Amino acid sequence: MKPAFWARRAHKWIGLVIGVQALLWMLSGVYMTVVPLDVIHGDHLAHVHGRALPPPAARIDADALVARHPGLQSFRLRYLLDREVYEVRQGNTTFLVDAASGERMPPLDRDGAIALARALYQGDGDVARVEWITRAPSEVKTRPVPMWAVHFTDRGRTTLYLSPDSGELLARRHSLWRWFDFLWMFHIMDYEHRTDVNNPLLRVAAVIGLGFALSGIWLLLYSFGKRRQA
Repeated sequence: MKPAFWARRAHKWIGLVIGVQALLWMLSGVYMTVVPLDVIHGDHLAHVHGRALPPPAARIDADALVARHPGLQSFRLRYLLDREVYEVRQGNTTFLVDAASGERMPPLDRDGAIALARALYQGDGDVARVEWITRAPSEVKTRPVPMWAVHFTDRGRTTLYLSPDSGELLARRHSLWRWFDFLWMFHIMDYEHRTDVNNPLLRVAAVIGLGFALSGIWLLLYSFGKRRQA
């Protein structure tokens, strides 16, 4: 049989194998290019505003902070709601210290998490429910636990994840992000962790796709060759 026969058959069968995945690549790619990345990240839903700090007369200095908390590795001064705090790192532990008294603050409780989430939130919903999470769900699986999850009633089902120890906004999640994550899973063909862009399944699909393209090029060249001969 002629080589063109085998190229045609290969092109047809490879197309059947790779066609569905190619469609998923295109659909997910369109979504990723149409929806701006800052919208996916939820930057419009929660903002961490910087504020100018007043003169240091009302707060303890760095030497006093180190003396009160031996083993301190690093710290930074910031606001938590309307209160000046030091965020202190001591080994693998992070905690907050009242900047005026130097006393260690307790972790955020439920009411504190709600107040902080409302202060950060920029949407038009209200708090629907609050969860104390000790095992991170898949959408924040890389974030440290425990954490607070504050869910809002807006159309995008926004969730803000907060650290009880530092009061940090760990993640913003909403419907557009969740669709992005779902399509990203198909795009990179990592159906378990959704993070590995160099997994064996994706490599195999890429090789098959290359074979499909090469067989199509061969058929195209063969068709033009036959026309010239005619």
